[in-house]
Amino acid sequence: MSEAAKPAARPAGRAGRNTELPEHLKCYKGVWVFIEHDRGHVHQVSWELMGEARKLADKLGVDVSGVLMGGPGETLDAFAKEAYFYGADHCYIMRDPVLKGYRNEPFTKGLTDLVNKYQPEILLLGATTMGRDLAGSVATTLGTGLTADCTELAIDGRALAATRPTFGGSLLCTIMTLAYRPQMATVRPRVMRMPRRDETRTGDIVEMALGMVETDIVTKLLSFIPDAERNDINLAYADIIVSGGKGLKTAGNFKLVWELAKVLGAEVGATRAAVQAGWAENERQVGQTGKTVRPRLYIAAGISGAIQHRVGMEGSDVIVAINTDANAPIFDVAHYGIVGNAMQVLPVLTQAFRTHLAKRIRKVA
Repeated sequence: MSEAAKPAARPAGRAGRNTELPEHLKCYKGVWVFIEHDRGHVHQVSWELMGEARKLADKLGVDVSGVLMGGPGETLDAFAKEAYFYGADHCYIMRDPVLKGYRNEPFTKGLTDLVNKYQPEILLLGATTMGRDLAGSVATTLGTGLTADCTELAIDGRALAATRPTFGGSLLCTIMTLAYRPQMATVRPRVMRMPRRDETRTGDIVEMALGMVETDIVTKLLSFIPDAERNDINLAYADIIVSGGKGLKTAGNFKLVWELAKVLGAEVGATRAAVQAGWAENERQVGQTGKTVRPRLYIAAGISGAIQHRVGMEGSDVIVAINTDANAPIFDVAHYGIVGNAMQVLPVLTQAFRTHLAKRIRKVA
């Protein structure tokens, strides 16, 4: 990772990759994943993190544990069983009426109490709305470090090396929490690959009481109102994405992206510059400050390939880039490159795919 910032040299005797851990930190063992669920469904990022936790734990020679919190009637045991399939060895479960529906105060207390009692060395959460809110509160309460929106996790000695974009996305910086435990990190959905599901795996459950009542909590959950008017944009889990950047020059030219996407049955993505220009909705932004995607096919039209955008799409199975500049950074991550004017190339691709699909339909008929 040539662009990653190199950590400064550490003074002798400080805990890190080349030194012995202080005695008070040696009792912390294991890698934990907070399993986020809502309305009867586990968020996909939890299983992605479980696969990553398995790799970290195997490197450290420790176990992987999932943490489940919820109210009576929620299928926490079924979620635990699923966690074993994705790599967990154990699950810690907290059931309490005040944990039915996410609220920061009871979830922070519950997760903090679990950490203080069972002492994991690494705690991972999804960088979702819930995960970001909870991770910050738990890290502050525990007085430990938290690295947010990581794009890579590794083990360096006994330390978690968490890599994330910094300086507005122009660099990748690797951060280590050396003197505190647990080491905490959040990772956005689709950054890590889904692990293989192994239904032969089993594990054990440890239950712990929360010890709170409703009157202890300031925030009250009155009801849940789904956002019926929200656009059905599922960019993070799309199989095919056609994205456009500022190189398309105008909103009229950006429509060429929509036309190709329609023929391919694809979702439409955009760079931050294209979103700021008003050519696409915020929900379609791909990159550091937008969505992280991992489609089977990603077509980048008029996108230079700044690191802010690349960290959001470089995990795609196949990347096709279209740019007039043969030296554009997007070609460094592309599997196929077309050096040319996207306004000319996109209509040709659209017609070619339309013709190809029409032939396939005629053959089937």
